Amino acid sequence: MRAPLLSVSRRLRPASAPRARTREGDNLHGAALMVISTIAFTTNDSLIKLASQTLPLSQAMLIRGVMILALLSLVARRDGGVLWWPHAARDRLVLVARAAAEVGSTVLYLKALQSMPLGTLVAILQSLPLLIMLAAAVVYRERLGARRLAAVGVGMIGVAMIVRPGSASFDVWSLVAMGSVVLILVRDLLTRALGPEIQTSTIAFQAALAVTLISLVMPTEPWRMPAAGELGLLALAAAFLTVGYIAGVATMRVGEVGFVSPFRYVSLISAGTLGFFIFGERPDGMTLIGAALIAAAGLYSIWREQRLRRVAG
Repeated sequence: MRAPLLSVSRRLRPASAPRARTREGDNLHGAALMVISTIAFTTNDSLIKLASQTLPLSQAMLIRGVMILALLSLVARRDGGVLWWPHAARDRLVLVARAAAEVGSTVLYLKALQSMPLGTLVAILQSLPLLIMLAAAVVYRERLGARRLAAVGVGMIGVAMIVRPGSASFDVWSLVAMGSVVLILVRDLLTRALGPEIQTSTIAFQAALAVTLISLVMPTEPWRMPAAGELGLLALAAAFLTVGYIAGVATMRVGEVGFVSPFRYVSLISAGTLGFFIFGERPDGMTLIGAALIAAAGLYSIWREQRLRRVAG
């Protein structure tokens, strides 16, 4: 299960509610949590990429999934347990649809991760916040001005520079990566449609369970007894993914979103560093420029949104 880099499921305070005062040090605390979250996610990606080089992907997904479910069950127990049958029929349908999107996005992401440089894949994933902003304007009629719309366009130019359709470097895995981004977008929009009584731990546990179960029916090479080193890699991956999820949720509850959100782009640095030292990956100039455009567009859209909120408030 891949947790989103930008969550659209945050519960917004009512307009009449007083704005909570940010205590001294909260912004730095939130920024530290964001950095921990992004590094944990990219480290998980590196570990699962290493493990799936020798172990069938579906088997790696199953083993990691069982470990994550054990960890998430502890979190869910703290929240009163997993809500298996929500009262509202609409919430039940949305949870099923969201789980399907989670399964599709995870399988596509891991397939792309096996065949693409880690830094390139993470750079493509950074377009997600921009696409969520655009989709929210279309689906939920949220206001999107010309400047932020232009930022989305610049970000998509950056993606095109990385993917380079029609060039010799373009392959099917670029499309697989973009397909994963689209399904993550669908998943996050569905998350927003859930009722407020659905706990985050329930959403995460059910999604992780769906991904784990789908690994049992994926076509793959024959399974075998994993070596101790492979189990160790998967255990570390599960631990880092759980830390990334928990830190990512905690980030949005500490400090100001406008302050901590830009730190999500640390993942570009961590993915590039891990890709270089673990897999010997060296992104070319076009990929680096594309990643820079995506990051710049995302940072500008965050800054613009916060400025508009200050003016409105």
